[in-house]
Amino acid sequence: MPEQPLTDENIMKMIREGIRETQELRRSMKERDAECAREKKERDEKYAREKQERDAEYAREKKERDAELARIEKETHRKIGNLTGRIGMMVEHMVGGKILEKFQAFGYAVDDYARNHRYRNSKLGISGEIDLILQDGDVAIFIEVKTTLETADGRKHLEKIEKYRIYADAAKILWPPTTRFIGAVADAIVEDEAMKFAHENGMYVIVQSGEAVDIVKTPEGFKAREW
Repeated sequence: MPEQPLTDENIMKMIREGIRETQELRRSMKERDAECAREKKERDEKYAREKQERDAEYAREKKERDAELARIEKETHRKIGNLTGRIGMMVEHMVGGKILEKFQAFGYAVDDYARNHRYRNSKLGISGEIDLILQDGDVAIFIEVKTTLETADGRKHLEKIEKYRIYADAAKILWPPTTRFIGAVADAIVEDEAMKFAHENGMYVIVQSGEAVDIVKTPEGFKAREW
């Protein structure tokens, strides 16, 4: 297209076209801005709805988890209570089942006992509880009572007696210095490996059936460990 001469009319035409294009551009930009604002509003509203739904779902799941946790804690406390009660009954049955006489037959002159003996020495950082102690001054037999005896229980009992030896030596007045400490574990159900571990480490094994108790026959060469 040939270039138009720069007459007043052509110049005004060019100005009007420029103004029209500018207005069109501004209108287009305004429409785009409005569309962007609309889309942003929709995204924000969608995000708010989704967040509200997520928060509601989280609150529902948390409520269910809290309820389940409360149920588990309640059941655990109940089981612990039953377990504690059962262990207490086993200790009573051992005492009633003439456990003193059983050990007397093994040559120990024990004639007294103590249940749930608790001890603590803050300076040494030592504390604990012994389920049942048979004693006569010269010897003390520490008995750990479990509902199901496992090897780990026997190992912990060894550590407990060693710790108590340190405690007793520091206390001095509780036991004569010549008192020998001997270990034993008791249960109605004893795993073979747990029984083997106990005997190999010089501990007696006591089994319970109803209200009767008995000391498991020790293997040949068995020698009770003394602390």
